[in-house]
Amino acid sequence: MFSLRLTSLVIGAGVVVGGAITLKLRRRGRSKVDDKERQRRMRLSVGGRLTTGTVIDVQEMTNGEGKIPTQLLIYTYDVAGVQYECSQDVTHLRPFIDLHSCRLGLPTSIKYDPHNPGNSVVISEEWSGLRK
Repeated sequence: MFSLRLTSLVIGAGVVVGGAITLKLRRRGRSKVDDKERQRRMRLSVGGRLTTGTVIDVQEMTNGEGKIPTQLLIYTYDVAGVQYECSQDVTHLRPFIDLHSCRLGLPTSIKYDPHNPGNSVVISEEWSGLRK
């Protein structure tokens, strides 16, 4: 009888703790995503391999919720004979880039991860491959 009550108490406590952790992670989820993206950009700008590519489009997408529109920079580049077409969300990099003056079709520098060439950036807080 005692072990059944103890088991119920332990299970109940586990559910409460699990629920509290889930709520906390949901509240902080977006900032964690932004931090991971910023760390990815910094890692590539410092240790990425440099190649030449081309900016092919700049798009601004609205989500209809009244938030800041998402700005995407779409570019292509080649690594070891494989062509990659990628996009980078540059919404949070507005102080470092003016997308309206960005010239399409011009060569640009791109930094990519040599172990995963599809992981790349054109601009970060510390580095920009865009030509002016």
